[in-house]
Amino acid sequence: MTAEAVTQEMTTPSLPDWVFPPPEGFVAEDLDHIPDLPAHTELIDGSLVFVSPQASFHMRMLSLLEFELRRFAPSTLKVRREMSIILGPNQRPEPDVSLIRAEAAHGDETFYQAADVVLVIEVVSPESRVRDRERKPQLYAQAGIAHFWRVEQQEDRPVIYVYELDPATRAYALSGIHHDRLKLTVPFDVDIDLSEIDQL
Repeated sequence: MTAEAVTQEMTTPSLPDWVFPPPEGFVAEDLDHIPDLPAHTELIDGSLVFVSPQASFHMRMLSLLEFELRRFAPSTLKVRREMSIILGPNQRPEPDVSLIRAEAAHGDETFYQAADVVLVIEVVSPESRVRDRERKPQLYAQAGIAHFWRVEQQEDRPVIYVYELDPATRAYALSGIHHDRLKLTVPFDVDIDLSEIDQL
């Protein structure tokens, strides 16, 4: 071995084994068993997806939605932030916020099943735009999750796109676009002043 090769070997950090997926891709259960996996890693189409550092808008929007949904949600539902959902053997995304059936909350779970989820919310970031606008809604709809909200930042203001599942096509239909106030009656009565993000 040449001196140059020895030097390169000494200075190049070795990559963990999980960086290299198996030929058939990862499965949902793998996320609970891979050592030292970065927090909030998602599984989409059998591939690991890592989360980039989030901007202030993203985090403030999550805080606002989490607080307001806890205020309005009935006792039969629980609000969860950044918890993964198993949608299929090779699909385990982590929505920014989700509402689950209360009976699915046991206190020590690391994921939820799609059948226990009523609503998922994605706050779009530049690096996740295609996933949040296209692939993840497809997966949520195919898994039968009835409600999906997508939050976008437009000129420093939040805009929420609200979708409902068409059970005949298993695809989402847009039911409203909300700029200043989010006022809905499904999946429960909610009235959120979106300008409150400025106070956070």
